[in-house]
Amino acid sequence: MIKSMTGFGRCETADTDRKFAVEIKSVNHRYLDINIRMPKKLGIFENAIRSLLKEYMERGKVDVFVTYEDYTKDQLLLKYNEDIAAQYLTHLQKMSEMFGIENDIRVSSLSHYPEVFTMEEQTVDEEELWTGLEKTVRGAAERFVESRAAEGEQLKKDLTEKLDAMLSYVDYIEKRSPEILQEYRSRLEEKVKELLGDRQLDDARIATEVTVFADKICVDEETVRLRSHIKSTRETLELDGGVGRKLDFIAQELNREANTILSKTSDLSITDIGISLKTDIEKVREQIQNIE
Repeated sequence: MIKSMTGFGRCETADTDRKFAVEIKSVNHRYLDINIRMPKKLGIFENAIRSLLKEYMERGKVDVFVTYEDYTKDQLLLKYNEDIAAQYLTHLQKMSEMFGIENDIRVSSLSHYPEVFTMEEQTVDEEELWTGLEKTVRGAAERFVESRAAEGEQLKKDLTEKLDAMLSYVDYIEKRSPEILQEYRSRLEEKVKELLGDRQLDDARIATEVTVFADKICVDEETVRLRSHIKSTRETLELDGGVGRKLDFIAQELNREANTILSKTSDLSITDIGISLKTDIEKVREQIQNIE
C-alpha cells in the first residue's frame, strides 16, 4: 500500500493527574525531517519520540506539536532558604553598624528578598510520564498513517489511470510505425517513377533506402522499454513501505524513452501522441513527488 507524504493525525489522552495532546502533520520532503514542539518539562523525551515516529514514517517534513497539562495539586513546593536569609540579616546588621542607622528589618520584608522563598517543581516519575506520552504519540502516529494511506489510495487510482493512457499511446506508436514505412516506400517509388519515366525500377535500391529509413525511425526498443517501465510502475504501486524514490527513478526512464521517440519520428501523428505521452509522464512525476 502506497502512502502520501501529506498527512495529519491527532490524539488526546487524559487521567486524573494529567492530560496529553499530540498533533502530527507533514508535507513533501526528500528525506525524513522531524520537528518537535513541546513543553520544556517533556524535553527529556525528544529522542524517544523521534525514534518512535521512525516506526511509522520514512519521508516527509513532519511537524509534531505536544501539549501537556498537570492536574496534580502537589506539583509545586515552597522552599525556605535559611542560609540565604541568615546572610541577608548579617549584611544588613553590618550596614546598620557601619552607617549608624536603625536596622528596621522585619520578617515580612525579609521574606521578599530574592531566593529567601522559592517555588520548586516536584520531581515526577519519568517512567509514568513516558507511559502516558508514548500512548498519545502512538495514537496520533496511527491516525497520521491512516490519513497518509487514504490519500495514497487516491494517488494510486490517479496514477493507474494515467498509466492506462500511456499504454494506449504505446499501442498506437507500435501500430503506426509499420504504416509509416509502407507510406515512405510508396512515396519513394512514385518519386523514382517520375524521375525514371518508362525505365525499370531498381527494387534492390528501393529496398536499401527503405531499410536505411526504417533504421532511423525504428522505435521498437523504446516501446518495449516503455511497456516494461509501465509494468514496473504498476508492480511498485502494489508494494508496501516507501516506494517514492523508486517510482521517481522509473518516471525519469519513461521520460527518456518518450524523448527518444520524439527525436526519431517525422510523422505528425506520432509526434502528437509522443507529446501526449510526455505530458502524462510529467503528470505522473508530479504525483510521485507526493508519495512516501
